[in-house]
Amino acid sequence: MAVDVLIGLQWGDEGKGKVVDYLAPHYDIIARFQGGPNAGHTLKFDGKKFVLHTIPSGIFRADLINLIGNGVVIDPITLARELDFLRNAGVDYAHRLLVSRKAHLILPTHRYIDAASENAKGKEK
Repeated sequence: MAVDVLIGLQWGDEGKGKVVDYLAPHYDIIARFQGGPNAGHTLKFDGKKFVLHTIPSGIFRADLINLIGNGVVIDPITLARELDFLRNAGVDYAHRLLVSRKAHLILPTHRYIDAASENAKGKEK
């Protein structure tokens, strides 16, 4: 089985989600394999704007399986918001969205620990 990978070469919005969406009809599975909820992709369909941070952009294609893979950092709060957003937009994803058991979790406590660690360094960071 052949696998193609789209990798960005810079930080920030470089259009990977749009490229994946354009190429999606030629594939069976669309996977996000790395990154966290600070990333994201914006797609527009029928004048509506859709912003995703964790879920692969192939989710809007009814015939594709979408995978949140091992190297993705999942914020469960962000993911829940995205799922609600998709549900309210009428996107049926229940049988087409898979999450790897080895994906990483970031919890609200992690943000507090990180902020406290940065503050503790003071001017010496």
